[in-house]
Amino acid sequence: MSGTKNTFEKIPFVDLKSQHSFLSAEIEAAITQVLAEGGFTLGDTVKTFEDEFAAFCDTRFAAGVGSGTDALHFALRALGVGPGDEVITVPNTFIATVEAIVMSGARPVFVDIDEDTYLMDTSKLEGAITKKTKAIIPVHLYGQPADMVEVMRIAAKHGLKVVEDACQAHGARLRGSRVGCFGDAACFSFYPSKNLGGIGDGGIVVTNDEAIQGRVMLLRNHGQVDKYSHVEPGFCSRLHGVQAAVLSVKLKYLDRWNKARRYNARIYDCLFRDSAVVPPVRASHHSGDHVYHLYVVRVDGRNKLRAYLSGQGIETGIHYPVPLHLQPSLKGYGYKKGDFPVTEKVAEEIVSLPMFPELKESDIERVAHEVIGFSLKYPKVA
Repeated sequence: MSGTKNTFEKIPFVDLKSQHSFLSAEIEAAITQVLAEGGFTLGDTVKTFEDEFAAFCDTRFAAGVGSGTDALHFALRALGVGPGDEVITVPNTFIATVEAIVMSGARPVFVDIDEDTYLMDTSKLEGAITKKTKAIIPVHLYGQPADMVEVMRIAAKHGLKVVEDACQAHGARLRGSRVGCFGDAACFSFYPSKNLGGIGDGGIVVTNDEAIQGRVMLLRNHGQVDKYSHVEPGFCSRLHGVQAAVLSVKLKYLDRWNKARRYNARIYDCLFRDSAVVPPVRASHHSGDHVYHLYVVRVDGRNKLRAYLSGQGIETGIHYPVPLHLQPSLKGYGYKKGDFPVTEKVAEEIVSLPMFPELKESDIERVAHEVIGFSLKYPKVA
């Protein structure tokens, strides 16, 4: 007697094929235009997208670069951050946030997160400020804005610079304003899986300060002001014309896609109501739009749940399983287990469920059904 085969369809964690299939004609036309004009590195296509994205963020200027990591790095350098300085951020973020601090020559200093929202606990921010503190990097994690009103109040009180890490929050709003227009500068990533993703790596710095834009533009292109005239050592980190062309096409749809993500999140929220699953919590400071780059829940037995869901054809992720202060690459800064207990606690419990604009309601229901079923069958599993 033959075994029974599972007949369910797989549910991906993210589905880029559907989005690109929908836009294939527009994307192909945009790429063809770049090929015809030959503007492959920087050039008019990049300038057009920079202007479009700055307008989208309600900022005056933008400078495209090779990645979100470089955007953070160059923004810090443009603000004068360097050796001997300290920059405050959170340990619950992608390592690029801290890589940028280290690459600027500064020391990363961490502030623990709020257990409900996973965002910077601003009540602990002033306690981390020293005479060496030069800047703060609040992270708009998973698509939800950090408390920029409080961050900016504290920064102004202590004369500090602020760089928004908005790499997961394209289009999010706080009190009516887009993220990106609060700090001295803000940085976005265009990694393909982002809410606004390219077809490879890319990033951008937005700002209302022309001097910051100018410095980033120098750094991204070998410190060059004119051909073969280099005023400082720089980097090779230019946004390519093909990427900019694709991003210009996609930018027109971003608000629509973010609306779909919020709709999907509401379905998840309703299904998880009165269950043992802890859904995302909207911050109390937040009267705006969470754009749900990720839909992150907390459960007991996270690792066994992931294995179970994988067996049901459901892909998941963890963002992030190892807090940054415990990463081997940062051990030289003297942090140890127990330094940031909230981050360490949630890192053992969080799991990211499928989330993308094209996700079907029936798939959301199936994911939620399996997660709740597991939590009922295996309560308090290790």
